Amino acid sequence: MELGDVLRDRRKAAGRTIASVAVDAGLSVPYIANLENGRGNPTISVLDRLATALGARLDVRIGDEDPLPSPSVGAELVAGSDRVDKVLAAVAGGRSRAATRRELIATLDALAVLLGRPPGPADLSRLLDLLQLA
Repeated sequence: MELGDVLRDRRKAAGRTIASVAVDAGLSVPYIANLENGRGNPTISVLDRLATALGARLDVRIGDEDPLPSPSVGAELVAGSDRVDKVLAAVAGGRSRAATRRELIATLDALAVLLGRPPGPADLSRLLDLLQLA
């Protein structure tokens, strides 16, 4: 899969616009649009900023072995929620939405340990309710 396809698929799966990703990543809309269309040569730093803005992690490797999968139930839940961006925008305070999104994902992943099971959509909804009340 090409980089542009990966970026576009992740952005759309998260229900995000190019503009919202651009703001979180500190990049321009035309630059991201060009990357999604297979144009441009982004630096590792830019790719890391885009990954963070999309609630993902950038893995760079050189080798013959496949990387070990690191599934994140929290990342999947957050990417599949229409409500997350609205709540994060309201509660982010002085932090970026991308940083707040990472913290939410980490909280959901940690919640799995406490629950003894992977959190589900209802758990995410309750956590978002708590954030709004705080």
